Amino acid sequence: MPRHSARLGLAAMATLLLGAAAFAQGDRMLPPMPIGKPAARPAALAQAAPAQPPRAATAPVVPKEWTGESGASGHPLMQASEIRKAAANFESCLEGMWPLAQKRNISRASFDKYVTGLTPDLRIMDLLDAQPEFTKAFWDYLDILVSDARIQGGRDLLAKYKPVFDKVEKAYGVDRNIIVAIWGVESNYGTLGGDRPVIRSTATLACIGRRQQYFREEFLSTLEILHRGDVKPERLIGSWAGAFGPTQFMPTSFKRFAVDYDGDGHRDVVDSVGDLVASTANNLKKDGWVPGATWGYEVVVPKGFNYMLADRRKQHTIAEWEGQGLRRPNGKPFPNPHEKAYLLVPAGYEGPSFLMLQNFSVIMKYNPAEAYALAIGHLADRFRGGEAFAQPWPRHEPVLSRDERRELQELLNRKGFDTGEPNGRLGPKARAAVRDYQASVGLIPDGFASATILARLRGG
Repeated sequence: MPRHSARLGLAAMATLLLGAAAFAQGDRMLPPMPIGKPAARPAALAQAAPAQPPRAATAPVVPKEWTGESGASGHPLMQASEIRKAAANFESCLEGMWPLAQKRNISRASFDKYVTGLTPDLRIMDLLDAQPEFTKAFWDYLDILVSDARIQGGRDLLAKYKPVFDKVEKAYGVDRNIIVAIWGVESNYGTLGGDRPVIRSTATLACIGRRQQYFREEFLSTLEILHRGDVKPERLIGSWAGAFGPTQFMPTSFKRFAVDYDGDGHRDVVDSVGDLVASTANNLKKDGWVPGATWGYEVVVPKGFNYMLADRRKQHTIAEWEGQGLRRPNGKPFPNPHEKAYLLVPAGYEGPSFLMLQNFSVIMKYNPAEAYALAIGHLADRFRGGEAFAQPWPRHEPVLSRDERRELQELLNRKGFDTGEPNGRLGPKARAAVRDYQASVGLIPDGFASATILARLRGG
């Protein structure tokens, strides 16, 4: 796979970009998922997790059935007529994948058991092409993902399963606090993670819509999980895109990273705490986790600093950054001046700044969004008693709508500052374009796409 990174454009993106409220809306809501096999596993994690807030009275009603409309992407396979045609051919499509399943040593009996009688979940077509209006600021996501309740929930888990974490941390060299932070952000400690059978979701996406080639692999990997008996069929429940378990493995990620840590013959990342923790650690280790190192540091940037250096492509040693005047806000020294890092200023010069190390990049392989990775790192620090960020966020800044961000990209492109195809998503390329534009007009080139920058661009 395709790793967890593929998940970002699918179901997990809703977790981050739609905020916590999305969990209370139909498609994300499910009962607590207990961790622990009856009489053989620890008690349900849901008991250790903080209680969930009630659904807001104004929460929109999310339809359970397909709207019957063409997808917003305009892709030919997302046209309503093509969706209906593919749905009518669903059974034949699945049968056509039997030779591929057979090559993976899946028995015909297993194939028939898990495939016969499946019907397509066409509601997924609306979700596959959804284009939500992302209007939360970076700091709003941090407020949601690093809450007091989530901090306490993580500390409770760390204490409850300390023997497991002791062994896994020794075996894999991955910080236990990071694993629990992923657990907390991905599924709120197993209480939220999806409500759809993974086999039905991946089968639907393998035969219908614009991502069929990708999801065929996810579907076949799901069949392998069921055939091997790693996860019980009734427990293989996840997001509409097929991510499952408290740390949200896609089936192909499971295939690559899951381990049978408790030695019971199954790689069960849903109901075995040992397998879950070790598999998540194995994922991070194979992605390049540096044992004994942190993810990064909040830093104070001196006045007059050249913000053109705030670019993930410009890595320097900590000692070199110190030479540029960067310091930790608490006055503590950097443990390893020879580590390489890049400077991230996600909210511009008025907000917090961070030096990001190798392990931050590893977290971004799990889910490639800066807000997500920063939330994971910061939440992990808070578990161990770390303080909130010292520098305040520029909460006075209005948040640009998707249309406004697209307009900003279009205006920058017209002026010769290449942002790529205007899509309302401001990634590294767009940030670099903003930075270059700011420098050209004598502004501090921090790359922050603010309402002030948009207004200036509109003015010519």
